[in-house]
Amino acid sequence: MSSVAIIINPISGGARADTAPARAQLAIDAVERHGDRPEVFITERRGHARELAGAAVNRGMRLVIAWGGDGTINEVASALAFGEVPLGIVPGGSGNGLATELHVSRRADAAIAAALRADARLIDVGEIEGKRFVNVAGIGFDAHVAALFNRPDNRRRGARGYVMLAARSLFSYSPRQYVIDANGTRVTVRALLVVVANGTEFGNRILIARGARVDDGLLDVVVVEERSRAASLCRVPWLVTRSIHRVPVWSSRRAPAVTIECDEPMTFHVDGEVVNGGTSLTARVHPGALRVCV
Repeated sequence: MSSVAIIINPISGGARADTAPARAQLAIDAVERHGDRPEVFITERRGHARELAGAAVNRGMRLVIAWGGDGTINEVASALAFGEVPLGIVPGGSGNGLATELHVSRRADAAIAAALRADARLIDVGEIEGKRFVNVAGIGFDAHVAALFNRPDNRRRGARGYVMLAARSLFSYSPRQYVIDANGTRVTVRALLVVVANGTEFGNRILIARGARVDDGLLDVVVVEERSRAASLCRVPWLVTRSIHRVPVWSSRRAPAVTIECDEPMTFHVDGEVVNGGTSLTARVHPGALRVCV
C-alpha cells in the first residue's frame, strides 16, 4: 500500500475554516477506496503548503494532492518541481486557472479519483526573479488587481468580482512604460499589463494567452497596450467574453525567456500571489519540470 498526501487549504475560495474536517474526511475516503494510505494536512498560513509538500516528498509519498486555489497549487507545485513525485489537483479557489487548463473536475471526489489513477505527465514551470509559477505571472495592472483581490476585506470573489474590481481600478491606475526583451528583440511600450504565461487564462475562465500550452517549452509574453483610458475601459468586457486577443492593443510572442525593464520598481504576481520586484525582471521557462497526475 502506497501513501498519498493531501494538502488542504481550509479557506480557499472563500470557504469557512470549519469546513476543513469535511474536506479532510472526503479526501481520506477517496484515497482509501483506491487502496492507498492517505495522509491529510491542513494549511495554517501562507507558505505552509510548500513546507508540507516538501516534507511529504521526504517521507516517500507517491503522490501529493493540493486542494485549494491557485496560490495553494503554486506552493505545492514549487516544492515538487524538478522531482519525481507528481502533483494532483483539487480545484477549490476563486480562479482555478491551472486546474481549468488541465481539465480537472470541479467535484472534489472526482478530481481525487482521477489523480490517483492517472499516469504522470510532464508540464513546464515558469520562473520570474526566483519565484516559480505554473500558470501565469503578471506585471502592471494585473498585479495591481491581484493585490486588491487578495485583500482580506475583499468580499467579491469569482469572475464577476474580479472583473468589477478591475473595471473600478482602471479609473485610478497609471500605466507604465516597459522595455521588453524576448528572443533578442527589444520593444518599448506603454502597457496596461504584461503577462508571462504558461497557461492560457488568469482563472475564472478569463482568457489572456490564447494558444499557450503548458508543455511546449516556451512562455507566451502577452502585452496589452494602453492608448487611451476610455478605450481600456471599453475593452474590459472582452476579458469576460474570452476575446481579448481580438483587440488591436493585444499582442503575444513566444520565448524561452524574457526580460522586462521599467524606470521604477515593478510589482508582479505569480499565480495570483503578489511580489514586490525591482526595475528589471527576468522570467524563464523550465521545460517538463513538473509531473502532474490529472
